[in-house]
Amino acid sequence: MQNERLAQVYPWQQTIWNTLTGRFPEIGHGLLFYGKKGCGKEAFSQYFLAWVLCLNRHVKNVPCGECNSCLWLKSDTHPNYVYISTDEENKKQNAKIKIEKIRDLLPFVQQTVDGWRVIVIEPAEALNIASANALLKTLEEPGDRTMIILLAEHYLKLPATIRSRLQHYALDRISDAQADEYLNQNLSDLDPIQKQLLLNLSNHMPLQALKLANAEWLQKRQEFLMDWQKLVIQKNMPMAIATKWNKNLSFSDFAQMFEYLLSDLICVKLNQQVKNTDLDFVELAEHYSLAFLFQVYSDLQQSKQFIEQNVQTNLVLDQLCIKLMNI
Repeated sequence: MQNERLAQVYPWQQTIWNTLTGRFPEIGHGLLFYGKKGCGKEAFSQYFLAWVLCLNRHVKNVPCGECNSCLWLKSDTHPNYVYISTDEENKKQNAKIKIEKIRDLLPFVQQTVDGWRVIVIEPAEALNIASANALLKTLEEPGDRTMIILLAEHYLKLPATIRSRLQHYALDRISDAQADEYLNQNLSDLDPIQKQLLLNLSNHMPLQALKLANAEWLQKRQEFLMDWQKLVIQKNMPMAIATKWNKNLSFSDFAQMFEYLLSDLICVKLNQQVKNTDLDFVELAEHYSLAFLFQVYSDLQQSKQFIEQNVQTNLVLDQLCIKLMNI
């Protein structure tokens, strides 16, 4: 069972949980759970499918955790559950779910079994045109007591033909009070300024905020911003600065930090609110045009693909620092 340890319903999802379990099985066989990263849609879907498959679900409104079905899920051996994602060896940025994986569902949905069958597809945006078209046939003729759950961060990327055949549930409708309470319970030593910063950086998604609180790069943003200003003002030492940050952070951590800072620079140019409210971007923003900043952002996305193709990270950071200096 994917993320079995994390299967749960968060406070902001309780209303949807009550709706789904209260109307079951009259809820349609195709469900779309969507929401921003850090809203808990994966945990919710795991808890819900465990409930659908649970042999004792009518006793309480939760999966019992003790019946054969619940035990099979815990050991990842449930015969009535299929999880579909991109290939394990192909977790690259734009990896797709291949049509063969969808075609392989046909015997599963057509067989006669006791109880319900559940299929989870995540991320649904990874379906390509061929695999989405193949899924349409399954959605139209799913077989008896079959539930198909799609998880998406950006559900509008799904073809309209797929979306129209699903019941949609937004799992990221979180009030400020709910986000505050969750962070207070899980990060009790956080002061209000730090808490607001984490919520800004996480798009007000508390699970993502919790993850960011432990990010190594979070405490290094000011230091990097100072190095960036040195590059621009003093016009020297790009290789030394690139080498320093290649050692200080993994490339994925550096790229995440840099994206946040770059986005805030763009916000300053557009007179919009920044997310890193504890940093001052005004002086640095004066040195760059909007067009240049958008080009740097585009280069960064391309660099991520280079890294996946085993280009050395120090070469990517060298080029980035030279570009930032040569305005």
